[in-house]
Amino acid sequence: MGLAFYGTRLPGVRNHGRACQNSMSTKVSLMHGLRPSNSPLQRLQARATLKPINFICIAPDAKEVFLSGDFNDWDLRSHPMKRNVDGSWHLSVSLGHGGHHYQFLVDGKRVNDPRAQGLARNEAGEKVSMLLVS
Repeated sequence: MGLAFYGTRLPGVRNHGRACQNSMSTKVSLMHGLRPSNSPLQRLQARATLKPINFICIAPDAKEVFLSGDFNDWDLRSHPMKRNVDGSWHLSVSLGHGGHHYQFLVDGKRVNDPRAQGLARNEAGEKVSMLLVS
Protein backbone atom coordinates (compact mmCIF):
# COMPACT_ATOMS: atom_id res chain seq x y z
CA MET A 1 0.00 0.00 0.00
CA GLY A 2 1.40 3.42 -0.98
CA LEU A 3 1.57 6.61 1.00
CA ALA A 4 -1.16 9.13 0.16
CA PHE A 5 -1.44 12.89 0.80
CA TYR A 6 -4.74 14.69 0.27
CA GLY A 7 -6.14 11.53 -1.32
CA THR A 8 -3.40 11.41 -3.97
CA ARG A 9 -0.94 8.55 -4.18
CA LEU A 10 2.68 9.65 -4.53
CA PRO A 11 4.50 7.77 -7.30
CA GLY A 12 7.40 5.64 -6.16
CA VAL A 13 6.46 5.79 -2.47
CA ARG A 14 5.45 2.37 -1.14
CA ASN A 15 5.39 3.01 2.59
CA HIS A 16 6.34 5.68 5.06
CA GLY A 17 9.59 3.95 6.02
CA ARG A 18 10.86 4.03 2.46
CA ALA A 19 9.62 7.56 1.75
CA CYS A 20 12.59 9.03 3.59
CA GLN A 21 15.00 7.02 1.43
CA ASN A 22 13.79 8.56 -1.86
CA SER A 23 15.31 11.56 -3.62
CA MET A 24 15.77 14.93 -1.92
CA SER A 25 12.83 16.47 -3.83
CA THR A 26 10.51 13.76 -2.53
CA LYS A 27 11.81 14.34 1.02
CA VAL A 28 11.12 18.06 0.75
CA SER A 29 7.68 17.37 -0.73
CA LEU A 30 6.83 15.01 2.10
CA MET A 31 8.12 17.39 4.77
CA HIS A 32 6.05 20.31 3.47
CA GLY A 33 2.96 18.34 2.45
CA LEU A 34 3.40 19.28 -1.20
CA ARG A 35 2.11 17.22 -4.09
CA PRO A 36 3.98 16.46 -7.29
CA SER A 37 3.17 18.82 -10.19
CA ASN A 38 1.42 16.01 -12.07
CA SER A 39 -1.05 15.51 -9.20
CA PRO A 40 -4.70 15.87 -10.26
CA LEU A 41 -5.48 18.20 -7.34
CA GLN A 42 -3.66 21.52 -7.78
CA ARG A 43 -3.59 24.29 -5.19
CA LEU A 44 -5.35 27.53 -6.09
CA GLN A 45 -3.05 30.47 -6.67
CA ALA A 46 -4.23 33.79 -5.28
CA ARG A 47 -2.78 35.84 -8.14
CA ALA A 48 -5.30 34.31 -10.56
CA THR A 49 -8.24 35.19 -8.32
CA LEU A 50 -10.22 38.42 -8.70
CA LYS A 51 -12.22 39.75 -5.78
CA PRO A 52 -15.05 42.30 -6.01
CA ILE A 53 -14.14 45.41 -4.01
CA ASN A 54 -16.77 47.99 -3.11
CA PHE A 55 -15.63 51.60 -3.23
CA ILE A 56 -17.80 54.19 -1.46
CA CYS A 57 -17.30 57.94 -1.59
CA ILE A 58 -19.33 60.20 0.74
CA ALA A 59 -19.98 63.35 -1.32
CA PRO A 60 -23.67 64.30 -1.04
CA ASP A 61 -23.24 67.64 -2.86
CA ALA A 62 -21.22 66.23 -5.78
CA LYS A 63 -22.57 66.19 -9.33
CA GLU A 64 -20.23 63.45 -10.54
CA VAL A 65 -17.67 61.12 -8.97
CA PHE A 66 -15.15 58.87 -10.71
CA LEU A 67 -12.72 56.28 -9.41
CA SER A 68 -9.17 56.21 -10.76
CA GLY A 69 -6.20 54.10 -9.74
CA ASP A 70 -3.38 51.83 -10.78
CA PHE A 71 -5.97 49.22 -11.84
CA ASN A 72 -7.21 51.50 -14.67
CA ASP A 73 -3.92 53.32 -15.43
CA TRP A 74 -5.21 56.38 -13.55
CA ASP A 75 -7.85 57.06 -16.20
CA LEU A 76 -9.95 59.83 -14.65
CA ARG A 77 -13.16 59.03 -16.56
CA SER A 78 -13.24 55.25 -17.13
CA HIS A 79 -14.89 54.29 -13.81
CA PRO A 80 -17.92 56.52 -13.06
CA MET A 81 -19.51 55.91 -9.67
CA LYS A 82 -23.26 55.62 -9.09
CA ARG A 83 -25.04 57.97 -6.74
CA ASN A 84 -27.09 56.40 -3.92
CA VAL A 85 -30.22 57.94 -2.36
CA ASP A 86 -28.27 58.93 0.78
CA GLY A 87 -25.76 61.00 -1.24
CA SER A 88 -22.96 58.45 -1.17
CA TRP A 89 -21.39 57.16 -4.37
CA HIS A 90 -20.71 53.45 -5.03
CA LEU A 91 -18.77 51.32 -7.49
CA SER A 92 -17.71 47.66 -7.36
CA VAL A 93 -14.43 46.74 -9.12
CA SER A 94 -12.87 43.27 -9.42
CA LEU A 95 -9.23 43.42 -8.30
CA GLY A 96 -6.44 40.88 -7.99
CA HIS A 97 -4.59 40.28 -4.76
CA GLY A 98 -1.95 42.76 -3.64
CA GLY A 99 -1.72 46.47 -3.00
CA HIS A 100 -3.65 48.99 -5.08
CA HIS A 101 -3.49 52.79 -5.15
CA TYR A 102 -6.53 54.89 -5.99
CA GLN A 103 -8.30 58.25 -5.68
CA PHE A 104 -11.76 59.65 -6.20
CA LEU A 105 -12.37 62.45 -8.68
CA VAL A 106 -15.18 64.53 -7.12
CA ASP A 107 -16.46 67.22 -9.49
CA GLY A 108 -13.02 67.39 -11.13
CA LYS A 109 -11.02 67.48 -7.87
CA ARG A 110 -8.83 64.56 -6.75
CA VAL A 111 -9.79 63.36 -3.27
CA ASN A 112 -8.25 60.62 -1.11
CA ASP A 113 -10.51 58.12 0.62
CA PRO A 114 -10.68 58.89 4.37
CA ARG A 115 -11.73 55.24 4.93
CA ALA A 116 -8.74 53.80 3.03
CA GLN A 117 -6.49 51.21 4.64
CA GLY A 118 -3.59 53.61 4.32
CA LEU A 119 -1.87 56.28 2.26
CA ALA A 120 0.96 55.85 -0.20
CA ARG A 121 2.77 57.96 -2.78
CA ASN A 122 2.18 57.67 -6.50
CA GLU A 123 4.90 58.02 -9.14
CA ALA A 124 4.62 61.82 -8.98
CA GLY A 125 5.13 61.77 -5.19
CA GLU A 126 1.53 62.76 -4.42
CA LYS A 127 -0.41 61.11 -1.59
CA VAL A 128 -2.99 58.54 -2.75
CA SER A 129 -5.27 56.07 -1.00
CA MET A 130 -4.06 52.50 -0.57
CA LEU A 131 -5.98 49.23 -0.45
CA LEU A 132 -4.70 45.69 0.17
CA VAL A 133 -6.63 42.81 -1.37
CA SER A 134 -6.04 39.29 -0.07
